[in-house]
Amino acid sequence: MSKQRVLSGVQPTGNLHLGNYLGAIRNWVEIQQEYDNFFCVVDLHAITVPHNPKELADNTLKMGALYLACGIDLDCSTIFVQSHVKAHSELTWLLNCITPLNWLERMIQFKEKAVKQGENVSVGLLDYPVLMAADILLYDADKVPVGEDQKQHLELTRDIAVRINDKFGKKKQPILKLPEPMIRKQGARVMSLTDGTKKMSKSDPSELSRISLLDSPDEIKRKIKKCKTDPVKGLTFDDPERPECNNLLTLYQLLSGKTKEAVATECQDMGWGQFKPLLTETTIEALKPIQDKYQEIMDNRDYLNSLLKDGADQAAEVANNTLSRVQNALGFLTVDN
Repeated sequence: MSKQRVLSGVQPTGNLHLGNYLGAIRNWVEIQQEYDNFFCVVDLHAITVPHNPKELADNTLKMGALYLACGIDLDCSTIFVQSHVKAHSELTWLLNCITPLNWLERMIQFKEKAVKQGENVSVGLLDYPVLMAADILLYDADKVPVGEDQKQHLELTRDIAVRINDKFGKKKQPILKLPEPMIRKQGARVMSLTDGTKKMSKSDPSELSRISLLDSPDEIKRKIKKCKTDPVKGLTFDDPERPECNNLLTLYQLLSGKTKEAVATECQDMGWGQFKPLLTETTIEALKPIQDKYQEIMDNRDYLNSLLKDGADQAAEVANNTLSRVQNALGFLTVDN
């Protein structure tokens, strides 16, 4: 029996942080041997909000290097850049034409981001979920690793696939596969260092809110030293009145590899003055192998560019087959070569 397929990606906007790593990429690495994986750098998504054109290409290359540095194995995974596979844009247009506008207007993330952007909000931001649906559906993905905040987008992807299949497919021969979510319960939602009630995010204006995978030891020490805590002595998990405490203990647990029970016992009598240096040392030690591997890869950019080209070729072969199925089902004229 062939392996099930997994599809996921991260935007090349700024450096990956611990939330990206612990909530997504480390999970990819842990499960990758069990699946046929396609991991893309989603640069088309990155321009749905204002961006710096001078940084996009370099950030895209860095993201590919970080995928490898974090442990993505090319023997079972394909790494590629979204915009290098033209089928993503083409399928998005086809899906746009069968997706009701009110499906997009009810998306929570659009509402939240539109408030921030005001009159400058783009059609691309509204259409972001359809592009995400195209990303997933192009590869006949069985599983999609998603955080809680992305579940609505995956539900929309399934709704779009069902609509295509019902309108243009046959009962025993669906055009598009319906993907299932793969949600990592533990560590799936790493919170901000400055506010334990908000998710750690690259878009947060404060650098102190997150630890990036490429932060130096001094930067890590400074951020943890300044992170928000509370005046209560003794550290415990799962206290709703202490979100920062729960978040920092969870970070320590995930980075140290210890069980929740072991961390709870170890830290129950600690104060923050004792715990913060422990978390700092653990974080620096956990990130050093990633940083060393990243630098090695970035020192050989010809290899990285070649790898991304090969990945795009492999991805395009799969994606173009799906695109052709949809085009044929919608009645487009095809010409034999």
